[in-house]
Amino acid sequence: MAPDYFIFEIMATIAQTPRLIIREFLPDEETIYLNHFNDELVIQYIPKRSREERINIFRRGLEQYATSKTTGLWGIFSKGDGDFMGSCLLRPFYDEAGVLELGYSLERKYWGGGFATEMATAMVAHGLSDQDISEVVAVTELENVGSQRVLEKASLKRVDNLLRDGEELAYFRLKR
Repeated sequence: MAPDYFIFEIMATIAQTPRLIIREFLPDEETIYLNHFNDELVIQYIPKRSREERINIFRRGLEQYATSKTTGLWGIFSKGDGDFMGSCLLRPFYDEAGVLELGYSLERKYWGGGFATEMATAMVAHGLSDQDISEVVAVTELENVGSQRVLEKASLKRVDNLLRDGEELAYFRLKR
């Protein structure tokens, strides 16, 4: 006999593509999020963070769901089997009004299959769907040629390199 009530966790889907669901993380997905950063190749080109910093990022991301659907941290999941594929974010770019920065990382087993391009294209569209957003940007380490190709396939254009925290980075922009 079924119970008289059901408890559902509400999560918003940010974007869907033919193969991906990009959605809010659930609180009990913290471990899969954290384990993602145990692979040295996955974290090779993303900002170095301690486990505690990543826990704080994840928990702040959960809190932010209540106030914003344009910016945030989201999980990337396989539409076919629900497998966790990675994470992505859109965040304000410095203090530039109307500019969002795209960031992402994928589980290694999903590299080279076009998933990153699919995600990046969807996230750029999501960011630009907000009328207050005029531009989406992204940066990569100069050696991260794979991500640079992804960004170009998602219609971002490479411009002059950017200096951030003393590091020269490849810089990509897409204006509305």
